[in-house]
Amino acid sequence: MADENKLILLNVWASPFGVRVRIALAEKGIDYEIREENLSDKSPLLLKMNPVKKQIPVLIHGGKPVCESLVIVEYIDEVWSHKSPLLPSDPYQRARARFWADYVDKKIYSIGRQVWSSTGESQEAAKKELIGSFKLLEGELGDNPYFVGHTFGIVDVALIPFYSWFYTFEQFGINMVEECPKLVAWAHRCLQKESVSKSLPDQYKIYDFFVEMTKKIAA
Repeated sequence: MADENKLILLNVWASPFGVRVRIALAEKGIDYEIREENLSDKSPLLLKMNPVKKQIPVLIHGGKPVCESLVIVEYIDEVWSHKSPLLPSDPYQRARARFWADYVDKKIYSIGRQVWSSTGESQEAAKKELIGSFKLLEGELGDNPYFVGHTFGIVDVALIPFYSWFYTFEQFGINMVEECPKLVAWAHRCLQKESVSKSLPDQYKIYDFFVEMTKKIAA
């Protein structure tokens, strides 16, 4: 790969935001180099490429950084538009897709984190809010195979990384199959895609990771 087209992804293996980028690149069939970051000792490259937020993921394309997972996904979709479009061509459907991807971005991570990192009433409230958000997403999904129609796209890319969290949610008393059967069926449908199945971290390793994180928070 020529230097002007070289792709480097700065990432952390457990990050659902990094998984989004990996799925998008896999959908396009693009080769790239992945560099694992340690967020407690951030690399000079990460600090240089994302000096504002100092967060992952960062996609470096020909030496130029692109930050924020959904921004990166859209960038990938525009640059490699030759296959597997991730946003609808219709302006209204594209706006809808962006709305729901943004909803996932603003709700699921923060509430999901509260489920495994809090206790007592705060945890119960987070569980209730998470189930409500998932049910709202089920309503948007309807009887479609994927969000916003019949084609795997940006809303699916935004949400499917959190499938790796479902086992953790179940350990905290959320029966995903019972509460959100359509969402579970959608997730299994997404997992039939190699771009998804090969990009998602193991759900049991994620649970162990969260257990260790909780211990550190409590220490």
